[in-house]
Amino acid sequence: QVQLVESGGGLVQPGGSLRLSCTASTTFFRIVAMAWYRQAPGKQRELVADITNDGRTNYADAVQGRFTISRDNIKKTVYLQMNSVKPDDTAVYYCNAKPAWSSWGQGTQVTVSS
Repeated sequence: QVQLVESGGGLVQPGGSLRLSCTASTTFFRIVAMAWYRQAPGKQRELVADITNDGRTNYADAVQGRFTISRDNIKKTVYLQMNSVKPDDTAVYYCNAKPAWSSWGQGTQVTVSS
């Protein structure tokens, strides 16, 4: 079973930046597409950004131009650089494959507030 460990969340002011990291314990990391998802209180989990095994990226309209997803296949780690954050970005952020594996990590809380 894959283990996913997210980190890097916290409290940030509107307009600020955060960098999230996620490490996956799987030998298949380098061949799968990875993604960041988020779930805000009372809402369904949604896809934020994804990256193919060869580095092609896609973003949800809500974060396009502000967030950047990247990956390090040697470290089996995927990153999410969050810039110009807004209160609507407040959520628990998870990483997973795309399509997602059945197991999820604990996520990392991002709170955008002044």
